[in-house]
This record gives sequence, structure tokens and C-alpha cells, in this order.
Amino acid sequence: MLHTESIAGETLQMHPWGALYWEARNMLLLSDVHLGKVTHFRKFGAAVPLQALKRNFSRLQDLVETFRPQQICFLGDLFHSHMNREWAYFEAWAQACPSRLVLIEGNHDIISPLRYDALDIELVPELNAGPFTLTHHPDLREDGFNICGHIHPAVRLGGMGRQRLRLPCFFLKERQLILPAFGAFTGTHALNPQPGDRIFTLADGRVVPLDRTST
Repeated sequence: MLHTESIAGETLQMHPWGALYWEARNMLLLSDVHLGKVTHFRKFGAAVPLQALKRNFSRLQDLVETFRPQQICFLGDLFHSHMNREWAYFEAWAQACPSRLVLIEGNHDIISPLRYDALDIELVPELNAGPFTLTHHPDLREDGFNICGHIHPAVRLGGMGRQRLRLPCFFLKERQLILPAFGAFTGTHALNPQPGDRIFTLADGRVVPLDRTST
């Protein structure tokens, strides 16, 4: 179930898989996909199920079919580390994808730019689009609105009986929106909301807005 918010005068749709759709630009934004991470950890003996690898690509394809975006912008950390066999899966997906692909370079994006150029994927340090500055690392500036990733934001929720739950979320500040990590097996970092911050958790196939008093 999508959640729609008006941010900086634009209509943005939050998807429960962590994607953000900008209706006016027909643009899909994803952050921290970390392709290759599952294979990287399996190589060194970690018991990571192959379903996590398949989930990334099936969800990418489902989002393309759902939104039919003119452009997909990856907000950094598209591939986790050095080349491994997951690159072949990504290469096949990118070649078949009808959308224009743009990668804002993140700290994990160390694969040669020539590889991306061969797939007609544009690499940029940041992207200015309408009222938004799109970056990988959070980058608050004196004016404008920043949409970013990198943090893998989550929020801790408390319940009766001292239960504690940590859920990934969209983290909205006055002039910044931090996207959750899209990739499987990426982990999260719990943030502490401050007055005025807004939280949109991802749970049970829904995007759930939370009052600050719920955290």
C-alpha cells in the first residue's frame, strides 16, 4: 500500500519496499540496493539464503512494471563491492529495462565507470531536479530540499511488556528525506526522531506514518 506525501510542493509516493516515486517527473528513486552483497557474504561462509539475492531483482522488475518510470535514479551504493556473479544478473536486468538509469555514486560504488557506461547508465556525484538535491550522503544545505540514502534509517518502537521492535523507515526532516535501504540483507541504523521529524515505517506491506509519541 502506497503512502502519498506532498514534500517541497511535489507529490511523492512512498512504496513499502522503500522506493520513492515522483509523479510529476515519472521518476523512481531507490537507495542502497547493495547488489552483490549476498554473494559476497556467501563466498566467505555466511549462511545467507539465495532468496535474498532473487528478491532484489524480482522487486526491481515489479517496480518497473508497476510505475513504468521514465527514469530510475539510484541514490548510491547500487553494488556492494567488487564484481561478482550478481553483476551478470544486474547487467541482464539493466539491458532489458526501458527506463533511463542514473546512479548517484555512493561510497560502495567502486566498480569501474566503464562498466556502467557500457550499460548506458549515467554516473553523477549528485543530481539537482526541481526543488530537490539528490545525493547519497545526507547533505543539508542553506536552501533547497535534500533527498538521500546511506543511513539505512530505522526507528525503534516500544510496546507493553517492554517489547522492542526496529523497523526500516522513510525519515523526514524539515528539509531532508532519508530513504530506507532497498536491498535485502543490508541492515538498518536506528535514528532518534527530534521534534518536527516525521517517520514512515515499512511493515506488513504498508507504509505507516507514525506520531513521534509512538517511538
